[in-house]
Amino acid sequence: MITPIILCGGSGTRLWPLSRNAYPKQLLPLISQYSLLQDTVLRALLLPEIQNLLVICNEEHRFLVAEQLQEIRQTHTNILLEPTGKNTAPAIAMAAFYLLANKEDPILLILPADHLIKDTQAFTTAMIAAEHAAAAGKLVTFGIHPTHPETGYGYIQRATKSADFEGFTVAQFVEKPSLDLAKQYIASGEYYWNSGMFMFRASRFLAELKQFAPDIYTACQQVSEKMTYDLDFVRLDKSLFEKCRSESIDYAVMEKTQDAVVIPLNSAWSDIGSWTALWEANHPNEEGNVMYGDVVTEQVTNSYLRAESRMLAVVGVQDHIVVETPDVVLVAHKDNSQAVKVMVENLKRKQRSETHLHRKVYRPWGNYETIDKSIGFQVKRITVKPGAALSLQLHHHRSEHWVVVSGVAKVTCGENVFTLQKNQSAYIPVATKHRLENCGTTPLEMIEVQSGDYLEEDDIVRFEDAYGRETKTVVDA
Repeated sequence: MITPIILCGGSGTRLWPLSRNAYPKQLLPLISQYSLLQDTVLRALLLPEIQNLLVICNEEHRFLVAEQLQEIRQTHTNILLEPTGKNTAPAIAMAAFYLLANKEDPILLILPADHLIKDTQAFTTAMIAAEHAAAAGKLVTFGIHPTHPETGYGYIQRATKSADFEGFTVAQFVEKPSLDLAKQYIASGEYYWNSGMFMFRASRFLAELKQFAPDIYTACQQVSEKMTYDLDFVRLDKSLFEKCRSESIDYAVMEKTQDAVVIPLNSAWSDIGSWTALWEANHPNEEGNVMYGDVVTEQVTNSYLRAESRMLAVVGVQDHIVVETPDVVLVAHKDNSQAVKVMVENLKRKQRSETHLHRKVYRPWGNYETIDKSIGFQVKRITVKPGAALSLQLHHHRSEHWVVVSGVAKVTCGENVFTLQKNQSAYIPVATKHRLENCGTTPLEMIEVQSGDYLEEDDIVRFEDAYGRETKTVVDA
């Protein structure tokens, strides 16, 4: 039996401004009606024999991930929460320790949540072949048949063909090459793109990790002894996990083990690692353009054009990326799309909030969207799901004025509790405990006007919360 482990970490900065830290690319519907995470889960469920299914994600994304799993009817999938990102080796180790603690030693199928695999039959065939090798104690990786000399991927060089199962022993893993070296790899016929997907038995991986990265093994073992459970969430001790060294599975184990096996996967594949990769993964029109949203063009060819909130008009360009969101417009040449990551790093150093949050921010109770903001005031549109409630909280630096647009609101303001209907309003003074609840059966829509000398999201003191979030000063509402 196979247990899929879905790695749902990462921020996808190369797809900024659509992908941001608070809502990264794996949670976005970039190719189909489903998000990349949902597509990955649905693809794993096509395998003939699987048990359980474990998703590993950043603690900040836990409610978003849970909601997306519910949308595809995976309501009992366990979600392991990383308090901080430590790369793939510790994440996989925690999954293995978690399953072994539950008296299971399954074969783990490690799947990044942000990959595109178009041929699901080829995927299933490769996974079935890999199960035999993994059951025999091998550590399997999957090599993608390269279609061109790509410099943005790592490569795997195969050695001899196995006599006992499908696949080849691994000669070496190689870093992202220069263009000339990539051409040599393609010409030799011995190299595959490194997909970042793996399969092995849980205990076998931990044995190799203990041998080649004993510090990571020990750190994760200590964390596993203090795991706690909250509904479908598995929580890790933050202070212990932060002590673990950050390392990829490639460096920690796969490049050192003597039992690595590569199984070819002959399918159109992409890690959607840039806007150019996303353009290649879609179906361009006769002019070579991929367009989403309200886009009009004149004399535009071979470009990716995306409008999220308004009409995007583009004239006289070729080989370009133009992406419009409510608060950012990105224009880049396709040849420079990898440099978007560098731009985001520069913006982070300048502490620009656009690298972390979209204008619309999702919370477990619903969402809020900033409509207007200037010195001393901010206007938000707030949507609260039926039956949901914000935390009981207060602000030290701002007052709030709420106006109900639709639905029925239950308001706690100090010692007073009352309801508001459409067109009714409430005023929340500075430093007053308050809570907003949707006591109706339809979404509650409100306009919130904030006034004060400091309007950032870290001016929140939380006292009670239905979603188990920490009751202290935090950075979300």
